[in-house]
This record gives sequence, structure tokens and C-alpha cells, in this order.
Amino acid sequence: MRIAFLVKNFPILSETFILNQVTGLLDRGHEVDIYTQNLCDWNQVHPDVNHYRLWERTYTMATVPKNYLWRMLWGLWLAAIHFPKAPRLIARSLNIFVYGQQALNLWLLYTATSLLQHPKQPNTYDIIHCQFGTQSYQGMAFKRLLSPTPKLLVMFRGFDISYYVQQNGPTVYKRPFAHTDYCLANCNFFRKRVIELGWPADKIDVHFSGLDVSKFGLRLRQLIPGDSIHMATTGRLVEKKGIEYAIRAVAQVAQQYPNLTYSIIGDGPLRDRLKALIHELKAESYIHLLGWKNEAEIIQILDQCHLFMAPSVTAKDGNQDAPINVLKEAMAMGLPVISTRHGGIPELVEDGVSGYLVPERDVDALVEKLNSLLAHPEHWGAMGQAGRSFVERYYDLHYLNDLLVRRYEALLGNSVALEENLPQVACSSP
Repeated sequence: MRIAFLVKNFPILSETFILNQVTGLLDRGHEVDIYTQNLCDWNQVHPDVNHYRLWERTYTMATVPKNYLWRMLWGLWLAAIHFPKAPRLIARSLNIFVYGQQALNLWLLYTATSLLQHPKQPNTYDIIHCQFGTQSYQGMAFKRLLSPTPKLLVMFRGFDISYYVQQNGPTVYKRPFAHTDYCLANCNFFRKRVIELGWPADKIDVHFSGLDVSKFGLRLRQLIPGDSIHMATTGRLVEKKGIEYAIRAVAQVAQQYPNLTYSIIGDGPLRDRLKALIHELKAESYIHLLGWKNEAEIIQILDQCHLFMAPSVTAKDGNQDAPINVLKEAMAMGLPVISTRHGGIPELVEDGVSGYLVPERDVDALVEKLNSLLAHPEHWGAMGQAGRSFVERYYDLHYLNDLLVRRYEALLGNSVALEENLPQVACSSP
């Protein structure tokens, strides 16, 4: 099969879930091209980007100017220079009688020039896979231009079905839905959100973001008397990660456990604010902002930790998290975790089994659960084993990549409809 992935940013360290699908499909003998709105720094990438030479498969989509006059002038220039090598494609992109608004506003023309970057012409795909709902408009344009017509698959992952819908209204996906063949969501919580927008329930499945569990060695945690207690959080320093509340909770708990350290791995726009909060709480000696780390460095840090926190919250703009990969990684390594009843996270963390869930923005609840874990280190081993087993069962990358191929084949009509899906996850009660 030939698959085109449409993404917003590539390559980007924080979106290994896309990279895992690309490399998984290549390993299975399929052809994958990546079309990105924003080309990121090739010097700061996951090792697999270089191993698979993904720069040879990555194309930057043409930016459509917001100013319509400039869009027209630049569009005429693009049409003139590209028409000789692809007259039928350029002519099709400008056919307002067939394609209406997308041709009139030149969106199809700019999409056509993106497709013409590929050395293989005429270019064809079996599947157009939009890795976020926000790419569905671009996916609709790809589908309308390509011949034979590919299948359009749209994946919903978080901000695209929370923040984006809140900002643009419940009809924001009405037009691309008319051209979409199937949808996926990375958790049941977001699947229900898509259905609430009017998408048919029988045309959307849950497809989790997988993890190569073999990369994350299991070590059941224990506390040796006299040892320091190490905790960590991994994530972008943005509102929805809720790191402010973890800092406040740790500062309270440290009054009883002075041998405690808390490492925050990641960076982002709230770094200065969080640094100021740590200073205000006089916690610089035991709460550390470590900045970005690569996968190997993160594994090394987590291997020395006893507990992991992911206190996600619903941001003021509506942005929410799915079952986040950093939690899966920590659980795979045998770390008891504390997180929140937020978005799709209760589908990953079994409250009281692999860790604890608390209400969003509730510092007192975080303090209570941290104190409970620190007072009972004899429970850490069982919690860590439960977390590892859960990740192995539901989030195994190799199984999920095999399942993705079967979903593609079913969509193309090359196999019977999927009868086997992932086992239903029992969500923790809110």
C-alpha cells in the first residue's frame, strides 16, 4: 500500500506516536510519504528519523496566504510555472464547476503544488491518513485532486477534538466529514466527542498510540532505608500539563520528607513562571527544571525514580489530553503513577491499582496521594507490575501497527471487516 501522512509539524521529538506508525508501516513493506505544514529542525530528531532516512520521504505543504490578493497573485505564478509539467492536475485544481469553493479560494491549487514536490509523477496513494483532525481540510483537498481517488482516514488525538472544536464551533468538521471514509480516535473519550459532532458511530474506532515496550526496562520500585526519594514529570511546560499543581503539592510533601527530589523534564512557554513559583516556594534545592531530554536520557532519569506524576488539566481554551505517552513509558518501567481524572487518562491509569487518579487542579488531593504512596512503599512493586502489564496488554506498538494495516486493508475492501478489536478498557470512575 501507498500511504500519505498529513501532519502539522515534522520531525518533532514530542510526537513519537507518528514516527512509530511511519516506521512500523515501512518495516511491513508499505510506502509512506509525510506531508507537513511546518518542517522542523532535522538536527534535533529521534534516532529513527535518521535510521530510516525520513527526510527523503518528507515534503513541506505550500502555505496558503491569508491575504486573498496576494494568494491570487502568488497562485497565478505557481500555476504558470507548474502547468507545463502537470497540466491536468493544475487544470483540475482550478475547476470551480466541479470543486466549488476549494478551487475558487485556490486551496486546491496550493495543494497541487505540494503534491508536485514528489519525484514520482503522477503520484498516487491508496490511503490519505490525517494524523490530526485539523489536517482533514488538507486531506479533503488531497482526495479530490488525486486519481484514482484514495480513501481518506482522519485520526483524532486531543486538541483537535477539544480546543479546536471549542474555538471554531461544533460544525467545524462538517465539510471534511462529507469526504472522509473513516475515523479513528486515540481513546474512547475522544471517540465519543467525534460522534457527538454527528459522525456515525459505526465509522469510527479507537486506535491507541502504541509503545515499544521492549525499550523500557521493568524495574519494580522499592525504598531502601536512608535513600533519597526521586519523583519525575515529563511534558511540555504548558497549562494543560498541570505542572504548577504538582510543584505546589511536592513543596508541601517535602516538609515531611526532606530527602525528596522532583525532576521536571521538558520545556515550554511556562518555564519562567514555573521557575518563579519554585523560587517563591523556596524549593530550588529539590525541584529541578531539566529542560528537554532525548528518549535515552528520559529512560535513564526515570530508571532512578520511585514515582511519576502527570497532573493534566483542562486548559482554559478547552485543550485536553488523551492517554499520554509519558504515562505509558513510566508505567512500562514499573513506576507507580499519580495523574488526574482528565480526558482519556482514566482509560490508562487504573485508580488504586497502577497508581492514583485525583481531580484536576486539586493540590490537596495530590498531597494526600503522594503522602499515601510515600508512607507505603511496600505497595510500589505491585502497582508497578500492574502498570507494566496494562501497557503490554493494550498499548503494544507491534500489535497496534499490525492492526493499523488491517484497518487500511478493510477500508480498501481488500479484507473482511475487522472482527477483532482491542479489548475494551475499563475506565476508572470519575
